[in-house]
Amino acid sequence: MGAAILQLHELRKTYRMGSVTVEALRGVSIEIHPAEYVSIMGPSGCGKSTLLNLLGCLDRPSSGRYVLGGDDISQLDDNALSTVRGSRLGFIFQSYNLIQQLTVVENIEVPLYYQGRPEAESRAWAKEMAARVGLANRLDHKPYELSGGQQQRVAIARALVNDPLVILADEPTGNLDSASGVEIMRIFDELNRQGKTILLVTHDSNVAGHSSRTIRLRDGLIESDLKNGPSPRCSGPGDDWAGTGFGHAGGQ
Repeated sequence: MGAAILQLHELRKTYRMGSVTVEALRGVSIEIHPAEYVSIMGPSGCGKSTLLNLLGCLDRPSSGRYVLGGDDISQLDDNALSTVRGSRLGFIFQSYNLIQQLTVVENIEVPLYYQGRPEAESRAWAKEMAARVGLANRLDHKPYELSGGQQQRVAIARALVNDPLVILADEPTGNLDSASGVEIMRIFDELNRQGKTILLVTHDSNVAGHSSRTIRLRDGLIESDLKNGPSPRCSGPGDDWAGTGFGHAGGQ
């Protein structure tokens, strides 16, 4: 196994609300290596959301170190953190976080726009990402014209468009029905087989079962960090991956 792509060293996060101090994270140390597939679980209030915010450079730790791609980013200013988010991380949210006024291809292009990529190059690459998640025939649709599963596919394509070091997913199947959830997890499984590093937060043990490693938090500390058995392979139509596609075009 190669050098860690992501390292946390005694990461702590404390919130102060008036005279009350809340220790959301109380010294978390984790190493994630390239192409690992890791789930983070734990009860409400255990620190999962705080940890994801720190991993996603949406917040800074109170103390400790966060090393991403060999660089210590623990105390970067907001502008520098924004650059890291745009170039090294891909986000997938439970609520999709798509821009309703934009089309599928325009939503996928958003990260490239902030990087100042040439328009023609951005459009071509966004179309390629849409095709990879089975949405080549939905490029001009708006999010409200898509099913929940299709919207999450757009979010995945948007997360992939910058070729991130790490994909961060927050309850990626939380708003989906069972069939759509299976399709989305099939995409994650294939991305990992292709070498993508994935870290997802979930309360669903079936979702966590797709990962190769599960970290459980409790009261701001790591309760357990265990390797999983072989990931269950989703069965059903479209289970054989053709070319670079991850499923059916226009899948639900």
